[in-house]
Amino acid sequence: MTDWSPLWLSLRVAATALVVVAPLGTLLGYAQSRAQSRLALLLDALLLLPLVLPPSVTGYYLLVLFGRHGVFGSALQKFGVTIVFTFWGAALASAVVALPLMVKTAQAAFTGVDPDLEEVAYTLGLSRMRTFFAVTLPQARAGLLAATTLAFARAVGEFGATLLFAGNIPGKTNTAPLEIYASLQVGDDGRAAALTLGLTLISVVVVLVAGRFARVA
Repeated sequence: MTDWSPLWLSLRVAATALVVVAPLGTLLGYAQSRAQSRLALLLDALLLLPLVLPPSVTGYYLLVLFGRHGVFGSALQKFGVTIVFTFWGAALASAVVALPLMVKTAQAAFTGVDPDLEEVAYTLGLSRMRTFFAVTLPQARAGLLAATTLAFARAVGEFGATLLFAGNIPGKTNTAPLEIYASLQVGDDGRAAALTLGLTLISVVVVLVAGRFARVA
């Protein structure tokens, strides 16, 4: 009988990552949709790096930053907080690789909002923040839901950065993609096939849901 715990762990890791990715990606997507400066172009390039870099390179950078002797990791160690090779490390790796997808899709959603509606809100005396929550956000809602759904799917399927930064620790960081790899390494093709099917079904559902939101937008 197939042990489905790695698949449930993948869903938990992705959901945890989404707690950070969804609000942060929404704000960054909005900022990028309205910014025109060179600084915005630089930020855009930095945000896209996890999409174009090999996942192992992303994992290496996470080790440099959040490892036990890393830039931030050593500071966290003083408070007894360890991220590397933990559930939280897997969630962080998934968040980093999912964030660019969330930002770019959210940016497209905000770009599609009619600027005349925002101008009307300004003339009626609404502040920029109130306009964002009362006008811009509702107008971009369908696109943002699609962005969140796609980011979740990317987080569920994360492999390379997670393997390097969080490892493959049973019950803690052995997400479904890592277990598929480990199963093939030991010749357990049946387990690998079952987990692959599970991830495929999740991905199909996510794509259908994202497509539905995109059509509404």
